[in-house]
Amino acid sequence: MMELDFSVVLSAEFRSWLIGGLVLSLQLTFITLLLALPLGIAVALMRLSSLAALRWLGFAFVEGIRNIPLLVHMLFWYFGATALLPEAARAWLYEHNAESVCAVIALTFYTAAYMAEDVRSGIRTIPATQTEAARALGLGAAETWRRIVLPQALRASVPPLVSQTVSLWKNTSIATVIGAAELMYQAQRVETASFRGVETFAVATLAYLSVSLIITALSIAYQRRYPVRPA
Repeated sequence: MMELDFSVVLSAEFRSWLIGGLVLSLQLTFITLLLALPLGIAVALMRLSSLAALRWLGFAFVEGIRNIPLLVHMLFWYFGATALLPEAARAWLYEHNAESVCAVIALTFYTAAYMAEDVRSGIRTIPATQTEAARALGLGAAETWRRIVLPQALRASVPPLVSQTVSLWKNTSIATVIGAAELMYQAQRVETASFRGVETFAVATLAYLSVSLIITALSIAYQRRYPVRPA
């Protein structure tokens, strides 16, 4: 029976690989979240627009993105989209960490498509009477959305948005297929160099689980501090 030995996997060199991968995975998550949430809000507003063209554009974005596997998105942006760039632009991109850039683009569009539906559901929980009251008080349409509707809708959308954030954190592991040196990529390097597969992937599993639980705990603390009350 094989004996577990974590000392090899956690030696200075391998530990630095794993920490570097963890840091990049966190960076991919954070940057994508900063980009995906505003994009998701914009798409949600498009889907609720009074203009048919905007509604159909929002619908096409959501359904077109969600019905294609994330793996395909990753491969398309890294191998397909970059091939369409001018030679100089492509060379510059590959000199400036193209793997991470393409991973962020793929993750942003993919995550935004799901967040858009969460935000749209949150908006629909706001009674129309609140919009009518705001307009009666002299607020314009844009100000009503900015000051009345969206703040409440986003608060109501926190649970599903947190779920999407946890999914985003786990989805960063798929970036390994295009060579982004995130946690799973580095874990595979460590496993290949150390021949300690069980220990290596146990450490990686613990890292993914720990960050997911931290995100969930922060969400619970936020919801206790700012509970959603019936409108």
